[in-house]
Amino acid sequence: MDKRFRAFDPHQALLLPPSLDDWLPEGHLARFVADLVDDVLDLGPILAGYTEKRGFPPHDPRLMVRLLIYGYTTGVRPSRAIERKCADDVAFRFLAVGQAPDFRSVSRFRRRHLDALADLFTRSLHLAQKLGMDKMGRVALDGTKLQASASRHKAMSYGRLVDKEERVEAEIAELESMAAALLADAESSDAAEDRLFGIDGKETDLPAELDRREKRLARMQAARAQIEAEAADKARAHAEEKERRRQERGGGADDEPAVTEAGHKAAAKARPKPKAQANFTDPDSRIMKNGAGAYSQAYNAQAVVGEAHQVITTANVTTNASDALNYTTMLDQCAANTGIHPRQALVDAGYCSETNLEAAKERQLTCGIDTFMANGRLAHDEQVPPAPRGRIPKNATLKERMARKLRTKPGRNAYSRRKAIVEPVFGQIMTCENGRRLMLRGEDGARGEWRLLAACHNLLKIFRHTATTGLAAATG
Repeated sequence: MDKRFRAFDPHQALLLPPSLDDWLPEGHLARFVADLVDDVLDLGPILAGYTEKRGFPPHDPRLMVRLLIYGYTTGVRPSRAIERKCADDVAFRFLAVGQAPDFRSVSRFRRRHLDALADLFTRSLHLAQKLGMDKMGRVALDGTKLQASASRHKAMSYGRLVDKEERVEAEIAELESMAAALLADAESSDAAEDRLFGIDGKETDLPAELDRREKRLARMQAARAQIEAEAADKARAHAEEKERRRQERGGGADDEPAVTEAGHKAAAKARPKPKAQANFTDPDSRIMKNGAGAYSQAYNAQAVVGEAHQVITTANVTTNASDALNYTTMLDQCAANTGIHPRQALVDAGYCSETNLEAAKERQLTCGIDTFMANGRLAHDEQVPPAPRGRIPKNATLKERMARKLRTKPGRNAYSRRKAIVEPVFGQIMTCENGRRLMLRGEDGARGEWRLLAACHNLLKIFRHTATTGLAAATG
């Protein structure tokens, strides 16, 4: 064959060790993550947890933080997947400098330092502010349902729990009586035991079954207590709010002992609904309806997003499926995180309530935040009708006033930006970061992981913003 090819020898040994700088092109995301962890982030809270000098040395926290940030940014979140990537992915090998932590080390590090990793969200927000990416002019508040690390088929309703408890208690009593009888004549009834357990059977088989039933009963009793406590708390809060409104209508002085007493009475009488459920795998999660209309075991993830660069300014997780309870707390946290109140806040109909409309009015007077809150959902092809002409009636309710405000030309123009601000952020986290399903259980674990996802989203925005100048040059 006369054609010549470039030299290719798979068995050629390297004369010199390869350089890490030759592994990735300039401007790669992995280089940004390495510079971020080494030169910008303060890992003091993580390093403070290592006080024991004995034992085998653990992996350097910088290495582990590098892998977790890059993994969450690129959608590689499971610890086993990170371990595999450290062996067959060039970017992960670059960040780990050729080391390969096993999945248990990655998982334990994430769980142990979850609070410090979640605080990366606040640091990413401050870094975005330093780069001028967060102007706090117009923000959008919205929520999305994140699937919990639990199946809804592992949940049980309160009515079924009560019925099951009685049956399991009867089974335990029967097993206990059987075990007592067997143990009483264990020495004189070997033949009977052989017939019951088999020739090679053990008398511990029955106590093991008894132990399994008792553990199952304990889980069921804990789930029942959780449902009853939630029902009592809900009844107490409703009764206290009702008593406060009654006192306001009466025009008298605030009687806080009466409010407390009303709450105690309501909590004592509260009874859970038969269909109220608790999950055995993740008791903090709840069955919620997602945007597609399907029900799943989930958490309600909330986020406030800025318009300029789609930077997340506030991230939180709640166990209540309703968004309405989060309007005030999320905007207050947004101001606390950024040090400034936004000029406009756009929220959808899920937050519309009399309490939130009153809070929006008060917030505009005290903080200057102009809230645009939808009153209801429009059909697919339905257009917002124009605002009626003339003055606003004096007896118009807050809901009617907000509906009229949204029908004006400035209101339509402002609210039309809501979907373009916050919906793409949720889409990017769900798709690019593979964040549709949480991996950590419990409300604290879910909140920490959601904040870590939000931090990595912000860091990805910062990476793209500083792609031409570089992180070191941009931050000074």
